[in-house]
Amino acid sequence: MKEFELKYGCNPNQKPAKIYMENGAELPIEILNGRPGYINFLDALNSWQLVSEIKRAVGMVCAASFKHVSPTSAAVGKILDDKLKKACFVDDIADLDSSPLACAYARARGTDRMSSFGDFIALSDECDAVTARLIKREVSDGVIAPGYSDEALEILKSKRKGSYNIIKIDESYVPQSIEKKQVYGITFEQGRNDIMIDEAMLGEIVTDNKELSEAAKTDLIIALITLKYTQSNSVCYAKDGQAIGVGAGQQSRIHCTRLAGNKADIWHLRQHEKVLGLPFLDSVKRPDRDNAIDIYISDDSEEVLADGVWQTLFSTRPEELTRAEKKEYLSTISGVALGSDAFFPFGDNIERAAKSGVTYVAQPGGSIRDDNVIETCNKYGMVMAFTHARLFHH
Repeated sequence: MKEFELKYGCNPNQKPAKIYMENGAELPIEILNGRPGYINFLDALNSWQLVSEIKRAVGMVCAASFKHVSPTSAAVGKILDDKLKKACFVDDIADLDSSPLACAYARARGTDRMSSFGDFIALSDECDAVTARLIKREVSDGVIAPGYSDEALEILKSKRKGSYNIIKIDESYVPQSIEKKQVYGITFEQGRNDIMIDEAMLGEIVTDNKELSEAAKTDLIIALITLKYTQSNSVCYAKDGQAIGVGAGQQSRIHCTRLAGNKADIWHLRQHEKVLGLPFLDSVKRPDRDNAIDIYISDDSEEVLADGVWQTLFSTRPEELTRAEKKEYLSTISGVALGSDAFFPFGDNIERAAKSGVTYVAQPGGSIRDDNVIETCNKYGMVMAFTHARLFHH
């Protein structure tokens, strides 16, 4: 297939629309089912690069959940403990542990379920039946992977009344070194961002604390590669092999840090015993449950606990998760990794990161206030590496 005609571009009024190889070559993809759109392909091709690069860097299968050309999360295939399974709503999948790929997607989808609603999924390896069954029950637009087992393909083809978008990509495909795009009729050309993010990038540790564990290195690499495919400005928090908070497309660095930190806090709070024990009615659908949890964790919990409301969601009225309880719970968190796609201009970013349990930081460095940022890291006993690599993505 040398070109594929799209229904429309970013918006219905943007016609005609298609994808093709400028040099006339065959497209490195097969559309096995459905009819992916313009934004679907943007998500698919960006997310595929993300998962394939993480797999190459850390040697583990990887899955990503993408929305509007930024990842909500990316994760490697580590088995989830019982509490995390319950928080991600996958504790009913008996054979989950048998599939590292399914574990990776369970983590990625479970990180920020509100943002992942209607996501595009990328898988670093052939999709198996366990992963396909997990995907089938979530609201999603499509999936890209290097292959699908026969059983997985049949499961996915039955999704969305047979219209689910399934893309197979040639994992041996290597794009040209020069890339182009047009804005307002003007052509932009640049070298492809083929920078390699690996352990060597974390070699320059500038803080007093220089103890960077192997697990922390993996988390920092995941955070940095996630940022490479996140709309800038962006900051990413990672923990235990997954991105747990992504702050994308903010004009201010501190707003990136706050947004990503708030999402990381929500991820942690979803594992609080009060949240895990919420007595949802069987009739409450998954999206409504996710929304209720998001509100319950927030400072506006009364919106779901008020008389006349809680009865539509819960069998009994839950106890409030108080601000003091949330603060106490989050104060026990540590070992979180933080990556930034450009330097931190002020120490306030580190101050905010400390509130979300950050112990490890990777950022390019190069600010005139680097000394202040380093000093703030030392104040909290953090380990910070200067990568000297900016990762803007637009």
